[in-house]
Amino acid sequence: MPPNTTATTGDKPGKSGRKKGRRARLIVLVLVLAIVGGVAYGAYWSISTVRASFPQTKGSLTLKGLSGPVTVKRDGNGIPQVYASSDQDLFMAQGYVQAQDRFYEMDVRRHMTSGRLSEMFGKGQVKNDEFLRTLGWDRVAKQEYDTKLSASTKKYLQAYSEGVNAYLQGKDGKDISLEYAALGFVNDYKPEQWTPVDSISWLKAMAWDLRGNMQDEIDRALMTSRLDAQQIKDLYPDYPYSRNRTIVQEGQYNEISQAFEQSGTGSTSGSTSTSGTSAGTGDTSSSSTTGSALTSQLAGLYNVLDDVPTAVGVNGQGIGSNSWVVGGKYTITGKPLLANDPHLSASLPSVWYQMGLHCTTVSSKCQYDVTGYTFAGMPGVVIGHNADIAWGMTNSGVDVTDLYLEKVSGDGYQYDGGTKPFTTRTETIKVAGGASKKIVVRQTADGMPLLSDRDDELVQVGKKASVANAAPDRGDGYGVALKWTALEPGTTMDAVFALDKASDWTGFRAAAAQFDVPSQNLIYADTKNHIGYTLPGKIPTRSSADDGSVPAPGWDSKYRWTGYIKQDELPYEYDPERGYIVTANQAVVDKKYPYTLTTDWGYGTRSQRITDLIESKIKDGGKISTDDMRQMQLDNSSEIAKLLVPKLLKIDIGDKDVREAQKLLEGWDYTQDSDSAAAAYFNSVWRNILKLAFGNKLPKELRVKGQCLWVERADSTGPVDDDTKVRECGQRAADQAQPDGGDRWFEVVRNLMDKPDSDWWKTPAGAGDRPKADNMDQLFQRAMIDARWELTAKLGKDIDTWSWGRLHRLFLKNQTLGTDGPAVVKYVLNRGPWKLSGGEATVNATGWNAAGGYGVVWVPSMRMVVNLADLDKSKWINLTGASGHAFSAHYTDQTGKWAAGELLPWSFSDKAVDKSTGDTLVLKP
Repeated sequence: MPPNTTATTGDKPGKSGRKKGRRARLIVLVLVLAIVGGVAYGAYWSISTVRASFPQTKGSLTLKGLSGPVTVKRDGNGIPQVYASSDQDLFMAQGYVQAQDRFYEMDVRRHMTSGRLSEMFGKGQVKNDEFLRTLGWDRVAKQEYDTKLSASTKKYLQAYSEGVNAYLQGKDGKDISLEYAALGFVNDYKPEQWTPVDSISWLKAMAWDLRGNMQDEIDRALMTSRLDAQQIKDLYPDYPYSRNRTIVQEGQYNEISQAFEQSGTGSTSGSTSTSGTSAGTGDTSSSSTTGSALTSQLAGLYNVLDDVPTAVGVNGQGIGSNSWVVGGKYTITGKPLLANDPHLSASLPSVWYQMGLHCTTVSSKCQYDVTGYTFAGMPGVVIGHNADIAWGMTNSGVDVTDLYLEKVSGDGYQYDGGTKPFTTRTETIKVAGGASKKIVVRQTADGMPLLSDRDDELVQVGKKASVANAAPDRGDGYGVALKWTALEPGTTMDAVFALDKASDWTGFRAAAAQFDVPSQNLIYADTKNHIGYTLPGKIPTRSSADDGSVPAPGWDSKYRWTGYIKQDELPYEYDPERGYIVTANQAVVDKKYPYTLTTDWGYGTRSQRITDLIESKIKDGGKISTDDMRQMQLDNSSEIAKLLVPKLLKIDIGDKDVREAQKLLEGWDYTQDSDSAAAAYFNSVWRNILKLAFGNKLPKELRVKGQCLWVERADSTGPVDDDTKVRECGQRAADQAQPDGGDRWFEVVRNLMDKPDSDWWKTPAGAGDRPKADNMDQLFQRAMIDARWELTAKLGKDIDTWSWGRLHRLFLKNQTLGTDGPAVVKYVLNRGPWKLSGGEATVNATGWNAAGGYGVVWVPSMRMVVNLADLDKSKWINLTGASGHAFSAHYTDQTGKWAAGELLPWSFSDKAVDKSTGDTLVLKP
């Protein structure tokens, strides 16, 4: 055993009855691998190899550096509750325990955020590393640690790092995780010591995932090559304020607005007064033979991740989160109930890690008694509750990024009639199994990295984005630079610890004010029967020349940010009269708010459905229970189906097979259950409507990679015929292409239904007997025909065998070797599929991209319901399990329950935790 972690007593995790079952599974694993990968491979992947990295969860360990004993109690799902008598001991133990369960995940994450994936996986990751080095997340994280964070936060980060490093002490890769054993055949990589900056950097990755409207800026710029201004506006309609309510309805922002109106001024920082207005204005080897075979079979380790957005998380229209709180006057308990389910791309293991952090006695020496969800690799709890308050988060969607077009000339860029030099730095990317590569990163004088040096899509933006006539000559295209709040040092890590120990609304608001990036909607409830909402974050103000919706001219200073909205001027609500607050990525405020928060809100489909569900429960004196909150999280109702199905049923269908499919919609309640044939057919019709009306008319940069069309040549002037057309193929990943089918597209179609003869509804004839369309009804008919034959190909001709779940499936993939590794490694590491209910822009938001297919691309990454009347009656679930070890009993032990909509008991009090404890480990100094 390593010198810092000496085992004195205890067994490996799990109860004796569980061990026999696990051993049987491991024997099966060895047999499968022996067959699939060869006898030598199977011999290597022995039971001892698979189990080598399983953590000790019973008995005791010596952990040098502790000031007193720490107890780690794990329940039947392996979820740890940590008890200590000092803050430093608490966070040191947190680091140790998380490393036990998830170190490989933590290691990959820190290599990603620092642009060092090539050191682990080879040359296939160089482009990703180039991009991330250009962004410089780890550089900003180091600045935060050095200059911004409080002394106490630094102590906690150092203690956490000491805990992780105590776990690593003396261990080989195979003792840490199965994946390192695989890597050992192609790479001599060894994990490094953990640092505080490694923890902070992950916050930058999450901020990237939740960065707001940057993709919309890119898309609008790319659309200009094929669509005119009015057509682009059609595809980015106004937010439907009259139909879908904002988050803040009775809050502080009204006073701010009134003050501005009375003074006759606009934004104090020169911002426009169009907040939320129209979206879219503008050991290792046994023999040499074995090693050779394995080296060949594991060659795929050099191509592990597809691209940066997928590595970090899907960011697109429709992705978001749900969170709502109901005050005690409307609950069975008489105290608030708070629900949260953040929507993120599916990963294995889940991005979240459940745990409790408890001081045996809360005092100035030990201040924490908190439980909830955090990230492996980061101390504290991000979402959850303590003894007094609970909080949840959803992405606010506020616009904290801007793209700037830069006219590059020589070693600089044009700015206000002159030329400014770029600041530059050289980055060296080390590559496993290959030569290192050097890149030069260019930044503007105000710190904006030139992303077009690394990003092919942004090169196209620089070639196509619209500019005024006075713009400098485009030449071969403009450079594109990024302004983003997360590229400035901040205090979010301070905010996490402050939230964890806040005891009332005042403390919560003070903590939230430090939560600068990413800007989140924070909802609140406490045991004294108060509820609230606040919008924190570093949110820029802009001049009247710029609303942040499209790339701005970098050569003109009037387009630069003018400042940040003051924290005391950001919207909030406290105990609103209506008795509940809903946040689901809708508009935060109405048009009266004097600052521009974004031009690209979510369109409020989920939020309004949640509001309707709450109001239907509380009307006539009804009360809401914890299980009611859970049931709301599982609501599968399709709002776009409610709009379209009555119209689709009126379409005259002559083909008996298509008519048979149409009948599925008769009497359908619009619920997208996994066993619903009607849901399968409707969603196929919806996908085909989008493809015919919009997708085929978008530029190739937005369409699915590999999907090709014959389009008219840009230089053709005569009649359209085969001689004037060229074959043009899409260029975007299937899970990020357009039209994605999110609720922006709901609104697009809703608006165009009032224009049945719009050019959007016109489409040429298709293959076979697919008719052309000259109006909306004809396009709907064509979509119904195409959907029938698409599902016939996918699910069979017999519609009695159809179901939504057969199309809408979740596959959980290990985010490195399970993505692009050899098939046998994928088999070992990946899980699924699960047939899921729900869908796009439903409360049960199992998202799919209509341009790319029906598979699940993002999910409610966890679900929780907090009961402020009795915290031990709160409920929670994770997408996967506590463990990142592929054959641990807790690798995906929560997934089946998650898919079925179940929640697990969430123990908090000492008594409840003791009752639920299965394994106890004591860490001794």
